[in-house]
Amino acid sequence: MKWVLGLLTVALIVAHQDFWNWKEVNAFHGFLPVGLWYHALFCVAAAVLLWLFVRFAWPAHLESAESEVPETRQAGANHDH
Repeated sequence: MKWVLGLLTVALIVAHQDFWNWKEVNAFHGFLPVGLWYHALFCVAAAVLLWLFVRFAWPAHLESAESEVPETRQAGANHDH
């Protein structure tokens, strides 16, 4: 899965260049310029890619580290001074 995420990242980097819309000045559906629509869709794609990274490539040891706090540290934090 990490290879797929890497390839998707490279594809998104290439797609970010948006060289095919440079000369397009017409508005998409008469509302926003094509480049702005493209950038909005690119942001959604980037958010989905980041979600995929968190879902499939998040290091599991980071989640277990918080639950393994030493008891002496927890006990010392609960005392009122």
